[in-house]
Amino acid sequence: MKLPVVVTKAHQGKSLELDTKRETITLLGSDGSVLGVVSWGAIVDYINFSQQQARPNEARTEPRVSLTAKVRYLAPDGSPVESRATGVGGGGLFIESTAPVAIGTELTVSFALPDRSAEWLEAKGRVAWVCPKADQYTFFPGMGVRFTTVAPDTRARMLEFVNSLKKTDSK
Repeated sequence: MKLPVVVTKAHQGKSLELDTKRETITLLGSDGSVLGVVSWGAIVDYINFSQQQARPNEARTEPRVSLTAKVRYLAPDGSPVESRATGVGGGGLFIESTAPVAIGTELTVSFALPDRSAEWLEAKGRVAWVCPKADQYTFFPGMGVRFTTVAPDTRARMLEFVNSLKKTDSK
């Protein structure tokens, strides 16, 4: 089902396409090009989060920072992919990719934080959203991966690193 954007002036001419089987919404440009895809789960999470009372940054349970980290994963066809993550947090990471995999795809990712680039951490996750080309929110195309399984020592290492950067930013 396609829904045209007609009232929101900044986006007139674009349309939203609902895919009830994949539970996704695709934003299409006025020429029909795909501008982005988001899962219904991500939208529900966004709505639920926006309804909660604002909390100070220090109370966040999953801190996140913008940085560049090396990342590796296996594509659905089994081929190894090396890329970079530009956002890392306790809940997941954003992987830059000109060929992002489908929403819902499960991945095992290995990544190296900048302070110890030879130390590879591993986590399992699921692609929660896809940005097929750069837009006003992301400088590069790619995919947001929400962690589903992270070893306690990996999570502790990640959070220690992220929190150390957040403390530096606040000074």
